[in-house]
This record gives sequence, structure tokens and C-alpha cells, in this order.
Amino acid sequence: MKRPAYSLTVVVAALLVAALAGFVFTANRSQRPAPSPPAAADSPTPLVDDRLLQTARQVYSLADTAEEQQLARDALRLADHELDQGFATALRQASAAPPPASGPLQQLTSRIARLKARMQAYDSRIAQLTKQAAEDGAAADELAVLKAQRALDEDELDDSQEDLARQGGDRHAVLERALQEHEAAQRQPAPQFKPAPAENHETLLSDARLWLELNGREQQIAAARAQAASAAAARLREHESLEAQPVQAQPAPNHDASVTQAALARLQQMADRQKTLSEYDKRIQDSRQLAEVYGRWAGLIQVRRRAVLHTLLGFLAVVLAIVLAMILIGRAINRSFRQTDRRRLHQLRTVSKVAVQLAGFGAILLLIFGPPTDLTTIIGLATAGLTVALKDFIVAFLGWFILLGRNGIHVGDWVEIEGVGGEVIEIGLLKTVLLEVGNWAATGHPTGRRVGFLNSFAIEGHFFNFSTAGQWLWDQIQVTLPAAGDPYRIADQIAEVVSRETEAEVRQAEQDWQRVTAQYGIKEFSAKPAVELRPSGGGLEIVVRYITRAPRRYEVKARLFQLIVDLLRQPVSAAGQPATP
Repeated sequence: MKRPAYSLTVVVAALLVAALAGFVFTANRSQRPAPSPPAAADSPTPLVDDRLLQTARQVYSLADTAEEQQLARDALRLADHELDQGFATALRQASAAPPPASGPLQQLTSRIARLKARMQAYDSRIAQLTKQAAEDGAAADELAVLKAQRALDEDELDDSQEDLARQGGDRHAVLERALQEHEAAQRQPAPQFKPAPAENHETLLSDARLWLELNGREQQIAAARAQAASAAAARLREHESLEAQPVQAQPAPNHDASVTQAALARLQQMADRQKTLSEYDKRIQDSRQLAEVYGRWAGLIQVRRRAVLHTLLGFLAVVLAIVLAMILIGRAINRSFRQTDRRRLHQLRTVSKVAVQLAGFGAILLLIFGPPTDLTTIIGLATAGLTVALKDFIVAFLGWFILLGRNGIHVGDWVEIEGVGGEVIEIGLLKTVLLEVGNWAATGHPTGRRVGFLNSFAIEGHFFNFSTAGQWLWDQIQVTLPAAGDPYRIADQIAEVVSRETEAEVRQAEQDWQRVTAQYGIKEFSAKPAVELRPSGGGLEIVVRYITRAPRRYEVKARLFQLIVDLLRQPVSAAGQPATP
């Protein structure tokens, strides 16, 4: 075995062993992947951080099995609950935030406080006048005026609150608006899960696509898990920071406030702080549970990906086994025909190797793409492939009909095909066989070789048939004249000899030509011999062209040469010319 072939066999065998090892190693096992370490904490956001909910909504559509879909619902529920706790904390902190000490925001805050106090006074006075209006007309008039004034002040209060929110001074209003949008989104129906794929593991290509899809899905779930762990760590730090801060005493609203009001304010601050700490605890717990849900989800994906990889390596092992078998069978075929290699055995060896390779490649394609399912597509592709592959055979078969037609050829005709001349001895469905003859201008003797041509030459090429009208063809002889004598006289005598010997054939050739070409309206032609006297290197030579039948051309040429030689060997007359025979 040659070194490149041996190296290829070793490489394929090594890959096969590696694929089998991976196939065994990726078999179904009970261990689950270890949890990933938590990522670094994210920086706090100015409003409520809703990234956990956004991520839960993004990965919600990735679930395709029943277990994964349940985990996706749990993740969405935990992320939503964590965001609700964040809104509660943010709203409480916004309510307890002190008003600005100066500037436009302080003026707006003071105006809103005055309008709210005035509204309370209006409500109290309206309640009193409502009881008196039924008995006292003046009280009724005053009640109507107060209601109108209250409506006017209420509009002014709404406008002031909108101005404060627009300038960023009313964080509580912004949070309430965001909470309303969140609650409206929660009332929408949950998105539908995509249908679970049929993991039939029928082809290598489908398993490869599924493995890549699961790999990308696992990366997304891992990123979501890291985000949840990071959020839990951030909430824990905020909880510890708030717990370490001492409770500061609230200043009395005025100098006349009692000690009891200050104590109540301190108790209210401590209650709000405890609620905030409790909400932080709930958010920490939700984030940690969310990370655990994502961890279980990633574990399920890892198990599925491992199973797909196991099947994928099995397919790869089968493909490599087929390749290795093709190599070994090819080597066995070469070795079995090495000792008794003949022409036909060589063809058999080649056909056997090609058959083995085609069978191997067909099996590999079935493993990669699977059996075709669309019958119409299969028929179309097969037809197109066969048309391309059998193009020469199809054209040759159609050429057979042309050769059998009126202007075709028949067995026994003298023809010239692609520069090869000879007698037709066989016209098959696909192939025409000639018995080759020598050069037409030479002796024209058969060479004993059989030459085969696909019948496609009748369509794609051309051929010459010398047997269309009695197998007539033009032939010629060349004669070098002696130095003595009149060359014109000798040329005339040679022309007379040739004309006399070919007279009958000339007459028959003209009749045949007229019979064949009469239907096409072609002018008559003369088949009489033509003599040409031309100079040559050694003197003068005569070229005589005459018509003869192809099978008799050698016989006619030999007889003419004999007569011309006899003519030239006659004694020269007194006038210096050969005597007339």
C-alpha cells in the first residue's frame, strides 16, 4: 500500500475511533452540570430595574418541551413579583423623600401643598354647608360658590402636579404611571409557546442543526441566570446598606408641634424602613429562585444537547465506518485483480470500484440528508440528472433514426466519418462500425481495423457518403513526362487512353447523378476525365482526374498506370513522338 493511501486509512481509522469514544462518553448519564458562579453586580438604575422581567419575557419563547415551558412560566412569575416589590419600595421612598429646599421645584411643591390644604378646607366647609343648604338659602348660595372655587383650585392643582412631574420633581407620579403601564401589560395574555420539535434523529444534518440551536439557547439561559444572580447580590448589598443606616429623628413641622407627633413620625419612618427591608428580602429571594429556575432550565438543555451530541457522534461514526470500508474494499479489489490483470479484468476492477464508491456515497448522503420525501421533486431531479448523465447516449439514439433515414447510410456504403474512411459493416442503436481503409488518395486498401463511432455524429457533426449514387468518387494519377518528346501530344494520348478505359463508367456516373439530383434542380455535370499539364521540379508532369467506383478504384488505377507505362515505352517516331498504339 502506498504511503498517501496508508496515511489516509490511518487518519480515517483514528477519526472513527475518536467518534466512537465520543459516542460512548456522551451516553445518557445522571449527573447534572455544576451551577455557574454569580456574575458581578449591576449598577443601580434610577427607576425600578425591570431587566429581570424583560429577560424572562425574551427567554419565554425558547421553551419547547413541557418541562421547559413550566420553568419559563415560573421564571416569568418570579420576575414579575420581584418587579412588583421594587415598585412598592420605590413608591414608598418617593413619598418619604423631602421636598426641595429652594428653586422652581420648591415653589411648585409649596403651591401644591397650599392647594391641597385649601382643598381639604373646601371639603370640610362643603360638608357643613350641605347639611344647612336644605333649610337656609344663603347657605345654598355659599355652597355653590365653594364648589365652583374648589373645581377651579382642583384644575390648578392638577396643572401644578403635571408641571412638577415634567420637571422631574414628582418621582412618585412617574413611578405610579410606570406601575400602571406594567399592570396593563400583565393583564395581556401570555405569548404562546412554539411547538416542540420532533427529535427523531433521522439525519445527521437535522441533529447538527438541533445541536447548534440548543447550544445557542443554553448560552441565553446561562446569561439570564447570571443576570438573576447579579440582581440578588445587588439587592443584598442594598439591604445591608439600609439596615446599617441609623434611624434619624424627623424635625418637628413647627415649634408648636408636640413630642407625640415627633414620636409618631419616627415610628412611621421605622415602619417604612422595615417594609423596605422586607421587600428587599422578597426581591432577593425572588432573584435567587429565578437563578435556580434558569439553572434547572440550563440543566435540561444540557441533557438534551448531550443526547443530540451522542446521536450526532453515532452518525459520524457510521459515516467514517462507511468511508473506511470503501477504502478497504478498494484495496481488496486492487489486490484481487493484481495477479490476473487483463483488459476485461481491468474494466471489471474499475467498474467494481466505482460501484463500491457510488454505494458508499449514496449511503453517506442518506445519513446526512435522509431519504427524500417529495416524489415530484425526486422525479424531476432524477430526470434532470439522467438527462445530463446520458446526454451522449440520448443523442446517439436519435442519430440512429437519422442514419436509417433517406439521406443516411447503410451497411456496405463507403463513408468518411470524422476523418476516418471505410466501409460500413454495422449500424447499431448507439454505434456505427466501419472497416477502415487507407487514405483515399493512396491505395485505399483495408487496414483491418474496426472503428466505432457513437451515432451522435449524425446530429452534432457531419459525414461523407460515397455510395449515394453508385459509390462514385473522383480519383487521380500523376505521371512525370520524359525529357524527349512533345508533352502536349503525350498529354492528349494519355487523355485518350483514360477516356477510352473509363467511358462506360463515365456514362453510368452521369446517369446516376442525373437520377439523384433531378428532384433538387441541380445542373448536370460532366464526368469526363480532365488532364492537367503542370511544371514540377524535375520537368513536367501530367495529372489526370477521372471518376470511378469506390470498390474498383485500385483496380482501375492499376490498369491505367499499366496502359500509360506501355504508351510511354513505345518507340519514338521520326517526328520525335511516341508511336500511336
